[in-house]
Amino acid sequence: MNLLYANDTQGTYPPSWYAETAIPHPVSAPLDGDITTDIAIVGAGYTGLSAALHLAQAGRRVVLVDAHRVGWGASGRNGGQVGSGQRIDQPDLEQSLGMQAARDLWNIGQDAKSLVKSLIAKHAIPCDLTPGVLHTDHRQRYAADSRAYVEHMNRHYDYPVEYLNAQQVGERLGTSAYFSGSYDPDAAHLHPLNYALGLAAAARNAGVTIYENTAVTARDGRVLTTATGTITADHVVLACNGYLGPLDAQVARHVMPINNFIVATEPLGEKLARELIRDNVAVADSRFVVNYYRLSRDHRLLFGGGESYSYRFPRDLAAKARKPMLEIYPQLADAKITHAWGGTLAITMSRMPYLRRLQDGVLSASGYSGHGVALATLSGALMAESITGNSPRFDTMARLAHRAFPGPPRWRTPLLALAMSWYALRDRL
Repeated sequence: MNLLYANDTQGTYPPSWYAETAIPHPVSAPLDGDITTDIAIVGAGYTGLSAALHLAQAGRRVVLVDAHRVGWGASGRNGGQVGSGQRIDQPDLEQSLGMQAARDLWNIGQDAKSLVKSLIAKHAIPCDLTPGVLHTDHRQRYAADSRAYVEHMNRHYDYPVEYLNAQQVGERLGTSAYFSGSYDPDAAHLHPLNYALGLAAAARNAGVTIYENTAVTARDGRVLTTATGTITADHVVLACNGYLGPLDAQVARHVMPINNFIVATEPLGEKLARELIRDNVAVADSRFVVNYYRLSRDHRLLFGGGESYSYRFPRDLAAKARKPMLEIYPQLADAKITHAWGGTLAITMSRMPYLRRLQDGVLSASGYSGHGVALATLSGALMAESITGNSPRFDTMARLAHRAFPGPPRWRTPLLALAMSWYALRDRL
């Protein structure tokens, strides 16, 4: 199944609140003919846009192609959370990799978050950047781990994350669904599509040539084939994440696409909105099939969640995320759902990003496992650094060990269904 076309219309953003409130942006013409360039980048999400921007600023000729539109994929559909560190918590990284390697990864994760904030400021990107992410525990047994994590980060990293008990969580969120949590004041949330469009504008201003509605159907080393022409480059960057398709078998074995879903309520009014999320922070809970949510600037609740057992989107997208939303906020039973959309992200077995040099002049970064706003942005910059001769941070990420997903590609759908069934059951225990 080609996920580029399985659930969406060619060249059209999904009917999301993000697309409805997107900043005006031009449509780039598709590729027409055969061209050569210094750098060819496949995928105009955060990874590709960041790589393109940084390489153009370094004086390289850069061509960026996307099968649909800039920010069309996960970069324009996600929950908009700009998290700290890596997808895996520091104590777990310390245990598996050792203290120094874990610290190096923490610093890279913090660099990622800082890069997002600095790009928004430097290029005046209007994407509603707002501070604060609250991680909540949906089981009592997780409270001790949250407290230990906060104490560890305070003591060993001098990082100001704050432990919250059930009462404190309840005071900040209008729900009794949680037993504890931790508040990260330096994390943030934003309008993800407008952030992507802002990066695209910055890349164009730096001299990047963007071709939209230009699907790469085959790759032979550093030669890319499309329906309307070819691109031959000194370096190729694969920035496709869940939409890689047949472009590289090695990446496909290590990076699995999965779907997730978001709904937007009607405007709730500022009073009710702040009863739900008092301090306008973003929220992510402790489920493996995570629920994540925040308020929009017009006081809607944007709620993501719901399991996906197939690569096809369900017929009733609104019901998929509305069900877990009402488990947390039953007071929204009468609130209308005005937008519902799905999207494809990608995970790895380790939940750490998969960065690799695939062959001479070909690099790839993907598999952000739900932590992609910051890490995808930085991964693009790290590939740019590597291409221009400064590779230590890229090498740190590329040295991470990754296990391949078992079986051939045709096993992906049944494996996805089996895995999501297991994790959904675990979340309920």
